[in-house]
Amino acid sequence: MIAIVGGLGAALAWALTTLCSARASRTIGALSTLAWVMLVGLVPAVVAVLVAGGDAPHGGELGWLSVSGLGNVAGLGLVYAAMRRGQVGVVAPISSTEGAVAAVIAIALGETVSPGVGAALALAVAGVVLAAAARGTEGRTRASAVAFACCAALAFGASIYATGRVSQDLSIAWAMLPARAVGVAFVSLPLLALRRLSRPGPATGLVVVTGLAEIAGFALYAVGARHDIAVAAVLASQFAALAVIGAVVLYRERLTRWQTVGIVLIAIAVAALSALRA
Repeated sequence: MIAIVGGLGAALAWALTTLCSARASRTIGALSTLAWVMLVGLVPAVVAVLVAGGDAPHGGELGWLSVSGLGNVAGLGLVYAAMRRGQVGVVAPISSTEGAVAAVIAIALGETVSPGVGAALALAVAGVVLAAAARGTEGRTRASAVAFACCAALAFGASIYATGRVSQDLSIAWAMLPARAVGVAFVSLPLLALRRLSRPGPATGLVVVTGLAEIAGFALYAVGARHDIAVAAVLASQFAALAVIGAVVLYRERLTRWQTVGIVLIAIAVAALSALRA
């Protein structure tokens, strides 16, 4: 039961971050949204590390955590840029294929995979192609959003692969801190120094919710995974499907029939891959 609650809680939290960050990025811009989200998330991330205690990272762990942080920040920035230009209903599912990217990285580095994982990867690719290639009404803008979403999936994939390399040796709190520290150091502070950090204004509530929900989703998934990794992973991976539903209801987005088919294929592939990898 705890695994179900944790997985569903993570999915809801991450769907909420997707919807709120989409509106915020369209209001104050992708970079400013990223900067404020990192600032909001830094405090609870530091508190979590202090409360968790345990050994601090050292040696090779620092390198993997750096990759984790940089990949996460780059992925979020690319997602925010994509949602500023295109539909949440297309961007979220494509970027959610980060697990498939991480699996491909693992294969490239020598890890063997089962036929089931290979089939799930192929299904994810097919879904992305359908969701991205379907003709919509956004024209060139939609195409650029798809490109940013694909790049975000690559960045997120590298991030979660790096996180996985050190997650067995460090507390889960350490996995939350690098992205916030990197984001504040290389996005928030430079924008502030250059006086290019937009005031959140009407987007204040959106960036606060996004920053806190990012952390909450990670914590809920960690709690659920400790009881049943497969169940928590499959349920948490469905945040994109929830975000699509939210975008249709809240933002009145409309998807073509082939985009819908592609998104369904992505959801099935991501769930299957999460279960098999877990």
